[in-house]
Amino acid sequence: MVVGNKLQVLDALDVAKTQWYHFTAIIIAGMGFFTDAYDLFCISLVTKLLGRIYYHVDGAKSPGSLPPNVSAAVNGVAFCGTLAGQLFFGWLGDKLGRKKVYGMTLMLMVICSIASGLSFSSNPKAVMATLCFFRFWLGFGIGGDYPLSATIMSEYANKKTRGAFIAAVFAMQGFGILGGGIFAIIISAAFMASFHAPPYEVDPVGSTVPEADYVWRIVLMVGALPAALTYYWRLKMPETARYTALVAKNAKQAASDMSKVLQMDIEAEPQKIEQEKIQYGLFSKEFAKRHGLHLLGTTTTWFLLDIAFYSQNLFQKDIFSAIGWIPSAKTMNALEEVYKIARAQTLIALCSTVPGYWFTVAFIDIMGRFAIQLMGFFFMTVFMFALAIPYDHWIHKDNRIGFVVMYSLTFFFANFGPNATTFVVPAEIFPARLRSTCHGISAAAGKLGAMVGAFGFLYLAQNKDKAKADAGYPAGIGVKNSLIVLGVINALGFLFTFLVPESKGKSLEEMSGENENNGEGEAGASSSSSSNH
Repeated sequence: MVVGNKLQVLDALDVAKTQWYHFTAIIIAGMGFFTDAYDLFCISLVTKLLGRIYYHVDGAKSPGSLPPNVSAAVNGVAFCGTLAGQLFFGWLGDKLGRKKVYGMTLMLMVICSIASGLSFSSNPKAVMATLCFFRFWLGFGIGGDYPLSATIMSEYANKKTRGAFIAAVFAMQGFGILGGGIFAIIISAAFMASFHAPPYEVDPVGSTVPEADYVWRIVLMVGALPAALTYYWRLKMPETARYTALVAKNAKQAASDMSKVLQMDIEAEPQKIEQEKIQYGLFSKEFAKRHGLHLLGTTTTWFLLDIAFYSQNLFQKDIFSAIGWIPSAKTMNALEEVYKIARAQTLIALCSTVPGYWFTVAFIDIMGRFAIQLMGFFFMTVFMFALAIPYDHWIHKDNRIGFVVMYSLTFFFANFGPNATTFVVPAEIFPARLRSTCHGISAAAGKLGAMVGAFGFLYLAQNKDKAKADAGYPAGIGVKNSLIVLGVINALGFLFTFLVPESKGKSLEEMSGENENNGEGEAGASSSSSSNH
């Protein structure tokens, strides 16, 4: 039963049949991700409303809107927090153990979700400042969730369906986006029914009812609910066996924890643990030799993917307005605008975002991570160029449905492609004692890409003629050229995918070479050959 020097407890996890504890793990880790997506995403549903409430200009033709720097801060500050959180909690998860840190990140998310809805003051500057402050720390907690959820799930899973389990946790993101949209629809509809208001062009002041101020607060604060609900279950979950055995070096504890989880007898094998001698650190030559290219692969692909993925937020509003899903702002009152935006985002999530995630869950252990990632980047490149080169053709009214279809396909292949695989792979290919740190580093590179995508392209996509650019922005290179740049970025992602090894169907120890130093049996041979293809 023992391969090379593999602990029975790890082997038992690897070959376990899919059973109830796998699903509880998916739900516990997945609810964290549901919350992450809800919290990061719901701000985009209410930014227009914030502009109307706090930046109303008397006598202006169109409703108040957030100035560019405030808008960037409100939307982007959570990203900055997430990036910091991924690095910090990723490192902490390897230092203190996954479980200890997992409760901390959740508590932070609950507290900051509630606090971000409580930014009181009638002075716009004060409201925005407190909102940004709490959104930063909310992001910090969300950041911790990335490496920990992925690591916990990968360490609990069996090797046959591990990819699907980690991808299923990530796919909860789609439901979080959906949940945010649906909830905003319900709240805005309920408020609209209770407080009637004329459109902006009829009565600029009356179009924003005072009660509208509650809407954005409620939407932001409800983000605390799903996280709070799973807090108890997170505390009851035992520490992963791989951490206990390979990092904390406590074979007895690992065996007894997993005997309970797997409901079978597992003998503790303390004598095996003592033999592990190699303890190279993250910055050592040995790490660079074994995993340097892998880490370069996981960070660059995630970075490039997120540039493309988060730039979508730019085009979304324009696209919705272009197809007439969202009428011009002055023809609606404040709550109606929230309702229409939420409805449009929910439709997009339902049609292209959510299905893509579940396609990955279904196929990742059949096709493998590598194939899905290559295919995803390939089609994203094709569709971006297909949108960019005949761009002038797409902007005609008759062709805009085609534009939306192509556009949705780009994001379908992001989710049935690199958006999911870049999350899965870093949780599988690094040694246990560096696993959550390396996942955090990869995820942080992704968030850096997200900032480039969300803000770099805000400026880039502006009209080349300064007079036609949005208020307060300098001239850019135009949407067409921005789409060409995105196509090139996707093509680069395709190339960097070749640095990442395939981990389908292999045990975690085989991927990370943690059995190698004893070199007995097949484990030594197979993992050294698989790490340098």
